[in-house]
Amino acid sequence: MINRVGLGLGSFITLLGLTMGQVRAQSQSLFLSYPPNNYQTTSPQIFFIGSAGADVTVTLNGQALQRSSQGNFAPVLPLAIGENQFIFEAGDQRIERTITRLATTPILPPNGGFAPDSLLPNQAISRLPNEPICFAAHRVADLYEIVPTQSTVTVKLAEKTIPLTSQGQGVELPANNSLLYGQNQPVNTASNRYEGCQTFENPTATDLSLGSPQFTLQWQGKTWTETAKGSVTLLDKNRPQVVAVTANPGVTRTGPSTDNSRLTPLPQGTQAAVTGSEGDWLRLDYGAWIKASETETLASQVAPHSVIRSIGYQVFADRTELRFPLQLPVPVAVQQMGDRLTLTLFNTTAQTDTIRLDNDPILKNFTWQQTNPDRIDYQFQFKTDQQWGYDLRYEGTTLILSLRHPPQIPAKKGDLTGVKILIDPGHGGSESGSVGPTGYAEKDINLLISLKLAEKLRARGADIHLTRTTDEFVSLPDRVAQIAQVQPAIALSIHYNALPDSGDPNSKQGISAFWFQPQSQSLANFLQQSLVQKLKRPDDGVYFNSLAVVRPAIAPAVLLELGYMINPQEFEWITDRQAQTELVKVLDDSVTTWLWQQR
Repeated sequence: MINRVGLGLGSFITLLGLTMGQVRAQSQSLFLSYPPNNYQTTSPQIFFIGSAGADVTVTLNGQALQRSSQGNFAPVLPLAIGENQFIFEAGDQRIERTITRLATTPILPPNGGFAPDSLLPNQAISRLPNEPICFAAHRVADLYEIVPTQSTVTVKLAEKTIPLTSQGQGVELPANNSLLYGQNQPVNTASNRYEGCQTFENPTATDLSLGSPQFTLQWQGKTWTETAKGSVTLLDKNRPQVVAVTANPGVTRTGPSTDNSRLTPLPQGTQAAVTGSEGDWLRLDYGAWIKASETETLASQVAPHSVIRSIGYQVFADRTELRFPLQLPVPVAVQQMGDRLTLTLFNTTAQTDTIRLDNDPILKNFTWQQTNPDRIDYQFQFKTDQQWGYDLRYEGTTLILSLRHPPQIPAKKGDLTGVKILIDPGHGGSESGSVGPTGYAEKDINLLISLKLAEKLRARGADIHLTRTTDEFVSLPDRVAQIAQVQPAIALSIHYNALPDSGDPNSKQGISAFWFQPQSQSLANFLQQSLVQKLKRPDDGVYFNSLAVVRPAIAPAVLLELGYMINPQEFEWITDRQAQTELVKVLDDSVTTWLWQQR
């Protein structure tokens, strides 16, 4: 699947261009590319993306639409709860759309009580003895009372009755991606949450289950009692569950759901004790959470701990390797900042007196510190600010940190002979990505620009690898695997943008860039600013974002959003052949300049 560019590439690029031209020619007819008929959404508004001949009048429910010079349009309309009817007309052509707005308010019990699905915990959890266990509930009344009245909420568990206190007016945080659309401010809600915490000692019985919490609400002379869906179990801290990571690598997070932020992935084989669980998630002894399905339980019931003595060192043509011999594979974390990389070993005590570090090609110096009895920080300082990626793995019980050397850039300016560059055309096959007013799919323009850029960079001598060269589906794990296999100097993912239903396509234009690993930030900033300034395009920002194709730590990786397919005006720039040629030239020059500046 890697580097499959062969004979006929020029013909294929031409075919992509012809396909685009055919779609644009068809747009002389009234056409709607989004949304489909009978579409359902919870958004209070909807936008339509479409086109028609520039010389005809297009109306929506009898009102003439504002359109671009080529006849593209993107009106935004409010939605009432339930079915909404929209009629588009252009001459004798007519398109009808039925859009249903779904209600988000829960169905409330008619006689009051607790709000549906509001009792926490709502799934099986386990905690250590004497660790606070917290409970929460909402009253139905809080969902509609303007001024909440006095009530009493308690929860009973293991013969203990815990009072829950009112937390007052709540605050709802928007989704992470709302920042991309300028909608990231917290919103006050009428919801009044009742919360309380309690510790439980290790029971004397062999059964460590405390059962399911029973909640009681007393309000206006009435009493409601309801049992939570979740249950609580205490862990035996003297005989901990010990697990080993079976995934390669194991994905760790700050909390027990995929909504929580990612931490440094754990290499396969890592061992740790479990200090808590929540549903399908395990909390490991150093604080991170991991899915239980990415681990296996070991026979040992002793919390894993290791000492470390000498540290090995070896230089290869393309990397420097540090070898940390351990008694067992312990959890690790990596932090990058500027010219420094810090490797943290948890559950480890140093007995280190001997470390070898020669006059290394990339490392300036090295220090370490036992920051607490179970944690060691190893800090590496590089000779330059730009880092080129790293890899962590266990070979038996030895941890290997591989630090990549910079690519060998030829002395001749603009020459990229031998430099590996991976280009990832986003989407493909059944995954179309966003769609423009004429029906032209993002997957096609992604591939067109990627192939043209590949030709330009290959002409400079670069060793180009594409994750796809035809209109085919390539999964995100496959794209990430290709980056790991190729280990390029840099990886670029080419995309074009869209908005959720709550956005306004007419108000968003521009070029943005996304990075995740700190080693990628410089490249993201340079490419985005170069494209914005040289092409005179709107600046849509540079973002840290946990996207799959920019997460690999093995190389600087950037995802570019080169414009909004759904903006009627910007779509004309996206599909203009001369503009495409200029875009590819600036991309080629910018990639080359950034790489050459790192020599």
